[in-house]
Amino acid sequence: MLEQPLFGRRLKRLRLARGLSQAGLVGDGMSTGYLSRLESGERPPTERAVSYLAHRLGVDASALTGPSDGRSLTGVLAAVTSAPPGTDDTAALSRAVEEDAGEDPAARWQALWLLSRAAGRDGDYELERTRLLELIDLSDQLEAPELRARSRVRYARCTRALGDMRTAEPAAVEALSVARAAELCVSDTLAALMVLISIETDLGNLETAGRHVAELERDLLPRATAVQTAEALWTAAVVSNRQGDDATARARLDTALDLLEGKDDLTLWTRLRAAATAAALQMSPPRVAAAERWLDEAASVLSLIGTPLQLQELRALQAHLAFHQGRLDDARALGQALLAGEDLRLSYRDRVRLSVLDGRLMILGGRVDEGIAVLQRLGRQATESRNLDLAAHVWQALATTLADVRSLGARAKTPARGDFGR
Repeated sequence: MLEQPLFGRRLKRLRLARGLSQAGLVGDGMSTGYLSRLESGERPPTERAVSYLAHRLGVDASALTGPSDGRSLTGVLAAVTSAPPGTDDTAALSRAVEEDAGEDPAARWQALWLLSRAAGRDGDYELERTRLLELIDLSDQLEAPELRARSRVRYARCTRALGDMRTAEPAAVEALSVARAAELCVSDTLAALMVLISIETDLGNLETAGRHVAELERDLLPRATAVQTAEALWTAAVVSNRQGDDATARARLDTALDLLEGKDDLTLWTRLRAAATAAALQMSPPRVAAAERWLDEAASVLSLIGTPLQLQELRALQAHLAFHQGRLDDARALGQALLAGEDLRLSYRDRVRLSVLDGRLMILGGRVDEGIAVLQRLGRQATESRNLDLAAHVWQALATTLADVRSLGARAKTPARGDFGR
């Protein structure tokens, strides 16, 4: 049996990692007061309590009582940060965090930063959010403006990926406020401003987003690196696209893509091409040839080194591209394979857009009422969650698809040229 206070610390970490309150964990079988004393180390655990809590947490009892490996968090951090590229030490670092006594908040912050990044890379946004909430608390305790801004930027990105705009917007606003008040470096201020612009665009606040783009281009890009400029121009291009200014959007995208070579930052180089593909397909009319070229370039890298999340994002883009190329059967097969998978990791926006595509294909395939119902449900959900740009996309897709169906029906009823006058 793991002795107190380590048992209590591990119990609390497991509870928080699952996003559970004390009341949510104990249910009807234990009082929150008893759980609180266990977590604080005031009471030793009984076998019955361990068995009950392990069941409620969905873990084996050994996860609560197994021996510590005796390694300090600082020691594990040193091993993780010095490991060869490609080494996955997430499990060891997570265990060290669970057993950490909290005596070095800076080391704990760094460990949680690495763990939150790993969760986001895997598309586990709920776990990432849990890690980031503690990161924000620690950064406030440390009173370090750089850490306060960075943790809030990542939290804003994470909650945006979850579709939680009510949380994402104030987090981004606070991150930018911290960066400005402390006069942080260009990279920190730029990161905060970019995530705020993306969120404002999602909320449909295009005028505000446009003003922030002008500020970004005027005050920050002259001092930014090529990598930072490329990412900022991509963010600005999305705003131009939503404003209906496709010429400016194309110019910004083309400049961003030309700024980077794969040797500069292969991850960003690939991400920009995937983002450019999505933006090109949302233009009016869609830039299908350019989208195909950029997606092929991204696929050449992701097929070799892509994470499971990146590969899912790639397949989703391939489904959208197939639709715009008129390959409806391919689009349907790619989209349904993703949506039916047990391990779907896509962000809220990408999942909704893929579901919209599925609904449109239902309508075009003759399942009109079913497809309309799917799109109406998605539109209402996006509106209720304040993803207003996404909601506009859903309703526009529904209107466009119904117009296409009516047009196809009208053409089918029109006599062939040789039949006129008979």
